[in-house]
Formats: sequence, structure tokens, C-alpha cells
Amino acid sequence: MNTFQFMLRLIGYRKVWYTANAIVWTIIYLMPIVPGLITKAFFDSLELNGAVGLGTGMLVALLIGAALARSATIWIGFITDVNFRFRMGMLLRRNLLEHVLKEPGAKAIPCSPGEAISYFRDDVDQSEEAVSWSVDVFGMTCFAVVSCIILIRIDAQMTLLVFLPLVLVVIAAQLATTRLQKYRTASREATAQVTGAISDMFGNVQAIQVAGAEKRVVGRFRELNDNRRKTMLKDKLMTEGLDSIFSNTVNLGTGLILLLAGSKMRGGEFAVGDFALFVYYLTFVTQFISNFGKFLTYYKQMGVAFTRLTELLQGAPARVLTVFKPLYLKNKAAVTPEQGAPLAAEERLQQLEASGLTYRYPETGRGVTNIDLSLRRGSFTVITGPIGSGKTTLVRTLLGLLPKDAGTVRWNGETVMDAGSFFVPPRSAYTAQVPRLYSDSLRENILLGREDSEEELRQAIHTAVMDEDLKQLPQGLETVIGPRGVKLSGGQAQRTAAARMLVRDAELYVFDDLSSALDVETEQKLWTRLFQERGDATCLVVSHRKAALAKADHILLLKDGRVEAEGTWESLLARSESFRRLWQGDE
Repeated sequence: MNTFQFMLRLIGYRKVWYTANAIVWTIIYLMPIVPGLITKAFFDSLELNGAVGLGTGMLVALLIGAALARSATIWIGFITDVNFRFRMGMLLRRNLLEHVLKEPGAKAIPCSPGEAISYFRDDVDQSEEAVSWSVDVFGMTCFAVVSCIILIRIDAQMTLLVFLPLVLVVIAAQLATTRLQKYRTASREATAQVTGAISDMFGNVQAIQVAGAEKRVVGRFRELNDNRRKTMLKDKLMTEGLDSIFSNTVNLGTGLILLLAGSKMRGGEFAVGDFALFVYYLTFVTQFISNFGKFLTYYKQMGVAFTRLTELLQGAPARVLTVFKPLYLKNKAAVTPEQGAPLAAEERLQQLEASGLTYRYPETGRGVTNIDLSLRRGSFTVITGPIGSGKTTLVRTLLGLLPKDAGTVRWNGETVMDAGSFFVPPRSAYTAQVPRLYSDSLRENILLGREDSEEELRQAIHTAVMDEDLKQLPQGLETVIGPRGVKLSGGQAQRTAAARMLVRDAELYVFDDLSSALDVETEQKLWTRLFQERGDATCLVVSHRKAALAKADHILLLKDGRVEAEGTWESLLARSESFRRLWQGDE
């Protein structure tokens, strides 16, 4: 797909709105034809042999009426433009976000979150701008054609001088294409780096302070800003330079036309009314020339934006950007967060099996290799091992958050083809090693858009052992916990993540080192309540703590990405030196 095809696809998303927008703005750009003819008739009436008399009052009334009609039409045009333009932008952002969410966690975006924001914001806006201006170019072209016919009847030589600057503008824009794309790409990349640096700084404030690296971080940020200033200056100068070429070319043409018209009027070859009409149309024709040049600039910049957006797709076909999908702008019920339809009896988890599961990080070659795993309904399985043994990698690969290199996952004997889409509520719920919390109320951090069910919420909070914590928070569930949950302790943050998972009734619960920030008593309460309240729940737990290991039906001991031993804690204590060291280390 090239830039032109990309534009056509965006136009085709809402053909009715685009057509309506084009018709309205074409009418807007054609409306000055009428005041021009009225003006011509007025000045013709001033001549001694004028056939039609048109008073000054009538002229003013007609011009005011035309202006009011054009203003009303412009108001309608803004409505059609907004309705089309922002639907088009929302489609791009929707498709981008959907693609990102479907990718495994490790491949979701090829850049920092800050850089990704610039893709969603700046590049989508640039695409909107170019498509929106295509409507203006069509309307102005229609005006140019009609006015050209009228002007040719007056004087073909002067009409040629009107449109000659357009040729120069097109040539100048084409010559500047390569350099303009280069500067715009550099400007976008520099802006993305600055945005990413800001995101990283806010996310690692404590680490920067502890390391005493404030000066180095600020120095690096200053370098990025300086580079951004230079690239944006080049981009701006190039854009303004083209605008200057457009404007000066038009002014030169205007001067030549006025000189030629004056000479002909002295010779009696040119009527006053013709001159008035010509000068009146000239304003709009020169506007067309300038705006046509702007459209060419926007179109080239759209090409840069299209290239950057396809980079965010990481190899997926470019048509992903323009797949026609509903936006649910009016039907509020259609965008109500899905609660997950209850599974049929035959779909409920009886046995989960993984065989030959393998994933290795491309950068380091480390990961997990040839892992076999079997979970039966209601079981409590623990994955343990030393740091770096592949525990988190294993569960993330199983759930499709990392793209497996090899292996098969089966749910009740049926092969799971797309694990990332399959292992979601109500089949599976997952708590990551590092809780992802947001600067919102505790309630919203637990529900994440889910419809508020007080009974389910209360039960989830109780199971996660957060009852006493709520009493200590100033506003209970409505307490805003700050960015990344900074107002909560480490244990409270982990139990908030657990409550978020437990409020979504699932067949399989996956805990990644949930208890690392919990004291022994709290951890024991959590596991006890989980078994009491959800007796048939299937749990897969990453942990090295005795409270979890002692309750496990089955334990997988990993070392260097492979299963070194497996069994119950009693059998592993008897025959595995590695497990004994882990067990004693917890003491």
C-alpha cells in the first residue's frame, strides 16, 4: 500500500460523510462566483452605455446576503468536516490500539510508551490533515475551473498569468519532496525521543534519586531537547520556505496582471466591470494556488506519517490500519466493558497441558526450553527456582504474553491456537510480578472498567486480605492511589493486583510472585481464603515462599530455563539439593 492508496482507504471508510463534506465545501468555494458577477454588473452600470442599472444599496444588500449565505454554509461545512475527519482519526487509533493489544507483551510496541504516544497523536493528526485538505483542493479546483472559463472570456492572456504561478508552485513542491520528508522524519523521531525520555523520568524518579543521577539525566534530556530544537527548526524553515515561494510567486503574478490590465484599460480594450470581476476572482484564485501548495506539503508529510505508522505494526500488512470497524459513537451499550460470558460446562477447565514449550529472548538467547506442564481442575501448582531460571518467562509464554518459539498448549485436549486472546477472563486471570497500577481510585484500579458489582468486589477484597487496609485509607475504595500506586505499600499494591484478578471470576488464576512483598501471616490468609471461597479454582503460582510451596499439589523446579525436578515438596526435599537450598533460603 502506498500513500495514495492509504488516503483512498481512509476516504472510503465513511463515503457518505466524505461526499457530503466535499459537496458542502465545493459549494462554499463556488459561492464567490456570484458576488463577482454582481460586482461586475454594478461597475458595468456605471458606464454611460450600461444596460442594467444597479444601485449602491442594492449592491450592498446583495453582497451582505451572499456573505451571510456563505457563512451559514461554512457552519454546515464544519459539521461535515468534523464528523468525517474525527471518525477517520478514531478508526486509525482504534485499529492501531487493537493491533498493539493483540500482540504478545514483549512485541506490543517496538519503542517506548512515550514514542508510541507520538505515533497515535502526531502521525494520525497528520493523516487527518492531508485527507481533510483533499476536500478543500477539490472545491478550490472547481472554483478555479469555473472562474477560469469566465476570465478566459475576458482576456486569455491575463488568465494564463493567473495560473502560471500554479505551475511554479507544483514544480517547487516536487523538487522539495525528498528534503521535506527527511526533515519531517527527523523532527518526528526527535519529538518521540523527548516524549519517551519524559515518560522514563517520571517512571523512574526514585531510581534516579537513589543513584544520584539527576545531573546526568537532566544533561541527557537537554541533549535530546537541543536535537529536537534543531530538527524542528529545519522542518519549520523548510515548510515556511515553501509557503514563502507560494506567496511570492502569487504576488509576482498579481503584479503582472494588474500592469497588463491597466495598459489594456487605457487602450479601451478592457471594461471597468471586467476589471473589477477579474480583480475580485484573483483573490480566490491566488488562495487556490497557495492552498494547493499546502496540500502537496501535507500529502508529503502524510507519506512520512504512513511510514511511521506501518513501523508500529512490526511487519503486519499496512491494510491493518484501515480495516473498516464500527466505532460505536451513538450506541453506548455497544461499548460497555465486556464482563466475559460464562463458559459452557464443556468449556470449563478440566485439564490444561503444555508440551515442549520454548521461548528464547532474541537479545540474550536466554528463556525456557522444552517445558512440559499439566494442570488439572482445582489443583495448586507452583513454579519455583533461583533468580533467572525462567519462571516468569514460562508463565508469560504459556499465556501468550510472549510469542512461543515451539510447543503446544491444550485446554481440555483442544489445541489453543492464539494463547494471547484465549487466556483472558473468564478462562484465565493473571497478576504480573510488578503490579500495574494507575493514578485513579482504588475501586477503578480493581475493576478496570468492569461494571461495579458490590458483592463481587467485596468478596475479591476479602480474599485478597485487603479488609483492614481499606479502613486505614482516608476515602476507602475512592482513595486515589497516585501514579503507579505510589500511595500504597508494596504489599498493598500486590494485594490490589490480586483483588483485580479475583473480581474476574476465572477458571485459571496465575500468580507471578504475588507474595514477595507479603508477610507470612498475610500470605497464609490469602491462600486459605482462596481455597475456602473458590475451592475448585485452578492456580498456577510462581513463588519460592514456603507458604505457597507447602500448599502445592505439584511443584516444578526450574534451572537455566529447564525443568530440573518436579513433585511434591516432601519428595523434592528428599531428592533435590537445589530445592533444599531454596527451602532453607526462605527460612
